[in-house]
Amino acid sequence: MMGRGITLFQLFGFKIKVDISWLFLAVLVTSSLATGVFPSRVPDLAPATYWWMGIGGALGLFASILFHELSHSLVARRYGIPIKGITLFIFGGVAEMEDEPPTAKAEFRMAIAGPVASAVLALGFRVLAGMAEALDIPEAVRDVAAYLAYINMLLALFNLVPAFPLDGGRMLRAALWRWKGDIRWATRIATDSGSAFGFLLIALGLFNLLGGNWVGGLWYALIGMFVRAAAAGSYAQMQTKRFFEGEPVVRFMVSDPLTVPPDISLQQLVEEHVYRHYHELFPVVSGGRLLGCAGLREIRAVPREKWAWVSVGDAMSRCNAENTVSPETDAVAALALMQRTGNSRLMVAEQGRLVGLVTLKDLLRLISLKMDLEGGA
Repeated sequence: MMGRGITLFQLFGFKIKVDISWLFLAVLVTSSLATGVFPSRVPDLAPATYWWMGIGGALGLFASILFHELSHSLVARRYGIPIKGITLFIFGGVAEMEDEPPTAKAEFRMAIAGPVASAVLALGFRVLAGMAEALDIPEAVRDVAAYLAYINMLLALFNLVPAFPLDGGRMLRAALWRWKGDIRWATRIATDSGSAFGFLLIALGLFNLLGGNWVGGLWYALIGMFVRAAAAGSYAQMQTKRFFEGEPVVRFMVSDPLTVPPDISLQQLVEEHVYRHYHELFPVVSGGRLLGCAGLREIRAVPREKWAWVSVGDAMSRCNAENTVSPETDAVAALALMQRTGNSRLMVAEQGRLVGLVTLKDLLRLISLKMDLEGGA
């Protein structure tokens, strides 16, 4: 549901990114606060004041969600869980974990950190609103602080709902995991709860739509669909990890992939290899040594009129940690690398020589077959 995101800055070593959908949310929140929420709470102010209040409220919401996700990330770092970054998107934010928590205790503490952080923010903004009133600070400032206190408490309570992937759902999974010692079973129960909660939100959205509340109804329905999809995706991710964890990529790779020499032109690569074999990437090999890879990404980087003059060796990407793995690499780690880099194919090399190619398409096909056979059993 999210793209790669636009990196804004780094905070405590975490990349802070914003998905393009957040811009839509920022405009929607600012407009609704400036034209609906604040005028009803504090009447008879100048229109420009309401817009400044709307901008302040939207920025405060941005900071609040970031603080919530940052708390997850800091606790995760304490337990050695790699966090790729924090991305804000239309439904809030997400700390992008590269691995599952190592223990139920780590999962619970990481999950509860978010609601606790939001509750602390709610208390802080409530105190700030009270101080502003005591100091006779303009009513507009007091009401923005009061609004942020309310929205942070709402954020804390909503995230405590025991429905995966909400924080409450992760806390539920941690408790079940600790009880039974089976993370797969705990994940299934927690994601089933998430799917049920998502369905409830969709039903609530339809009820509001029938009642004429189009904005609220559509919003409930969209959040419900997101929760259901995220719950299903989380369980599928757990199944994938179960299928592949501890298995080296050498078991799943193509051992005789098509290769190309470095001295042919990009024009030849396109006409004689891409259009003939329909592959997105080709290892570049010379004298039995793996030099790099050339594919759609490298071809697109060169203007069309230069394809006949630029060689594959000049345009290729050199072997690096993002496109090459060893035969002993864990298949789960290879999948995580594909997800992180956007590469659907990884070269498998040993001592500078190509031994195979592992593709996302083949791994997904194997997952489908395993789920059909073992799921049915």
